[in-house]
Amino acid sequence: MVTDAPRGGAPILDVRDLNVFYGQSHALQGVTLTLGSGVLSVVGRNGMGKTTLCKAIMGLVPVASGSISFRGQSLAGLSPAEIARLGIGYVPQGRRLWKSLTVDEHLQLVARKGSAWTPERIYSVFPRLAERRSNGGAQLSGGEQQMLAIGRALLTNPRLLLMDEPTEGLAPVIVSQVADLLVQLGREGDIDVLVIEQNIGVACRVADRVAIMVNGRVNRIMEAGVLAADRDLQQALLGVGRHAHDDTPSTPEHPVLPDAAPTSGPIKVYLSNPKTPTRWSAPVPVRMIEGAARTMTPVPELSQSAARPRTNVARSGLVYVCGTLDTKGDELRFLRDLLKADGCRVALVDLSTSGKPSGAEVPPHAIAGHHPRGSSGVFTGDRGSAVAGMTVAFARWMQGRDDVAGLIAAGGSGGTALVAPAFRSLPVGVPKLIVSTVASGNTEQYVGPSDITMMHSVADVQGLNSITRAVLGNAAHALAGMVKARAAAPEIAPGKPAIGITMFGVTTPCVQMVSRALEADYDCLVFHATGTGGRSMEMLLSSGMLDGVLDLTTTEVCDMIAGGVFAANDTRFDAAIASGQPFIGACGALDMVNFNAPETVPDKYRGRLFYEHNPQITLMRTTVDENIAIARFIGEKLNRMTAPVRFYLPEGGVSALDAPGQPFWDRAADEALFRTLEETVRQTATRRLIRVPQNINDPAFAALVVQTFRSLHTQPRHVAKGA
Repeated sequence: MVTDAPRGGAPILDVRDLNVFYGQSHALQGVTLTLGSGVLSVVGRNGMGKTTLCKAIMGLVPVASGSISFRGQSLAGLSPAEIARLGIGYVPQGRRLWKSLTVDEHLQLVARKGSAWTPERIYSVFPRLAERRSNGGAQLSGGEQQMLAIGRALLTNPRLLLMDEPTEGLAPVIVSQVADLLVQLGREGDIDVLVIEQNIGVACRVADRVAIMVNGRVNRIMEAGVLAADRDLQQALLGVGRHAHDDTPSTPEHPVLPDAAPTSGPIKVYLSNPKTPTRWSAPVPVRMIEGAARTMTPVPELSQSAARPRTNVARSGLVYVCGTLDTKGDELRFLRDLLKADGCRVALVDLSTSGKPSGAEVPPHAIAGHHPRGSSGVFTGDRGSAVAGMTVAFARWMQGRDDVAGLIAAGGSGGTALVAPAFRSLPVGVPKLIVSTVASGNTEQYVGPSDITMMHSVADVQGLNSITRAVLGNAAHALAGMVKARAAAPEIAPGKPAIGITMFGVTTPCVQMVSRALEADYDCLVFHATGTGGRSMEMLLSSGMLDGVLDLTTTEVCDMIAGGVFAANDTRFDAAIASGQPFIGACGALDMVNFNAPETVPDKYRGRLFYEHNPQITLMRTTVDENIAIARFIGEKLNRMTAPVRFYLPEGGVSALDAPGQPFWDRAADEALFRTLEETVRQTATRRLIRVPQNINDPAFAALVVQTFRSLHTQPRHVAKGA
């Protein structure tokens, strides 16, 4: 229910790089959090800064730096009363009721005439309060007090409701009642909610996404279902079930950083508690806090699933030769010299973790400083963690570059894995080449959805010899050619807006008809739905290179659910969610799971219905149970989309094989898919599932898709010159 893309315009709540101090104690350390709409849960142990976050939003504590915006309006300098009048309700921890006022007096005090929430509506939601309406605040149980505190906040008719530990100390039956209310508020959509909660079950039940706070930072934001099912992760991050030992990482593995430009120069970060506190901990002396301070240089966020457009990459800048000079120095310098001889401006980037002196233009410490923990997060003394830290630091360093004309690297599996995330972070079109010992095998984990070129090294990248000289020479000259050709090419004038369309062999007729109908006005980019194809489309959508999506072939979800070879991952559709663009999709090819040759099909599927697409690809018909799981995954993703959604359910079949008389025609399986989608998706005026009688490949279906697309994309962002 939470999304980085609001329903229309600015998000309901946008917290950026928020820092709050109590004296010299750094309570909130660069907190960044965005609630587009719906319900977002924030969890964490005591002392992690959750209540301080609420108080900062409400103006109850001073903010040292950063920003807080409500529906696009900054809250800086406003008093708590002014913030409340803007439409933010607050249910504080501890309830804060007046002992001398009755329940009814509490409610009448804040009730407004003509508002959606009235005292009578509160009594209907909490019948127990109606029974106790004449009792004073001091005469109520803890659960009744919490109901009254929530009711009082709702009577202000807020647009955003902040709830700090709403279920703390309540009986299970009251906890369930409060959770039901939060679910109802999220479903109705009139009030968005930020819930601070220690009860993991409640936090995961009321929201689709959960933010985890550790030591004053937002450690990560993750799917509620994943957190609810991962007991080990709960223990590591939240201390669930632990009383003494705690393995909480000192820094986030997946940090959430502000979108704004980084602060210039290093900043000093004070840790309010150098050791994780308990309720029995003595106050930490100031000298210890100052002694434990560290410096860090903030850098922009790196996020492959929702990256910002990179438009400042140079066409005639530097070619970076990247790798570990302590082990591959001769090979990398050989590449550098050849590139220079070809007329390229070149810089060596040393990614070594040994700590040895480096003669590179960009030495290891310059890269390591971009780790969230600074150089200490890279030079750990342990090779495994050091390489992992350098991988993170290099990717973040690369995100800050605006002078990249090309990238090249050489190494084995470790060196390839070290550079690949940074290479993938650059836009399509920037030349990037890796000479690797693993380039003749499965390279998906390195290339992903990007346009990295991989060249097999043949011999190991270990010294210069007749083989490595030939291969590295070809690589250097190839990259030089790409870089120079790209620099010499004229700038392409803005043309037709680009749209992404997903296709499979069994949905080809539909996609061809749609493309022909739109190609006069749009640049139609068709993506083969083979797992990587879907990720490539979503990468382009995230980077701002697509003006629309026709996700007509969502079959990659089938392989993800049943273990096929063309599987999506759990981030499928997230780019569409974050983009804020209208989404048009369909159940294309949701009738099949893909395997390679027949002998590769897992034994557990023996006896199922198969179709040999070709000697290398075997298709398996999905079952009722699999379709239910597929529909639930897709439906929950659609629920998180705030822009207009049209998702089509073709009752005449979802593929060429799923039609009367064809091998995969199965009305029961299709109906299970459609019915579960209708049960899962919270349909609104803008989020709609549409049943149609045709097969997905019928001309009438294609015509309907085109008509819908044109109605939702009336103002493309890019217009051709002279148009």
